[in-house]
Amino acid sequence: MKPRVLAFDVFGTVVDWHGSITAEVASLIPEIDAISFTSSWRSGYKPAMARVRSGELGWTRIDDLHRIILDQVLKEFSIDRLTESQKRHLNLVWHRLHPWPDTVSGLTLLKQDHTIVTLSNGNLGLLANMAKKAGLPWDLILSAEVFRHYKPDPETYLGVCNIFDLEPNEVMLVASHKDDLQAAHACGLQTAFIERPLEFGPKQARNDLHRETWTDYHATDFLDLAKQLKTR
Repeated sequence: MKPRVLAFDVFGTVVDWHGSITAEVASLIPEIDAISFTSSWRSGYKPAMARVRSGELGWTRIDDLHRIILDQVLKEFSIDRLTESQKRHLNLVWHRLHPWPDTVSGLTLLKQDHTIVTLSNGNLGLLANMAKKAGLPWDLILSAEVFRHYKPDPETYLGVCNIFDLEPNEVMLVASHKDDLQAAHACGLQTAFIERPLEFGPKQARNDLHRETWTDYHATDFLDLAKQLKTR
């Protein structure tokens, strides 16, 4: 059946985190390699969430995890000239990420026939600010913060189903990350992989853009996914 609700991963799938953050870092700290700084900041993302998922840390919002990682990366790059105000502003760059070129028009098309929601590890305030700035037309903003579980915990995917009182196969996760999609697939959700070859920047090519047998849809972007859903 066609899915009734489309739940979207956000970082990398909907918005260009690498390009957005690299540009701001280069402007604020021109003396360093902004690409390497951005990559180091992002590389701390999953380990930090793992500390929460394991119980080592109590529930901690992504904004706060991002700040913990940022402080570590600033030390790693020997940056000690930023004021506290500058650090806070830089940490909120995740609220200001730019959408991919197809994002707004693609979501608008998909919204015509489906309920479209976020399913991100980003906290609610972050996602709301991002949607406001980028013009993202969500029907509902859902976050790991709602379920007090980070993806790929099953509680996140099944939580969307529970909110809409739907069976798992009536909900589809849309993401550019196969580990996210595999976890949703294991919970019975439909899945759609979106190719984002530039997610990690032009210097780091992705080698995982091939089609998988277990995904329900494989699309080059949101416009392509909207076309496939219309014709299937």
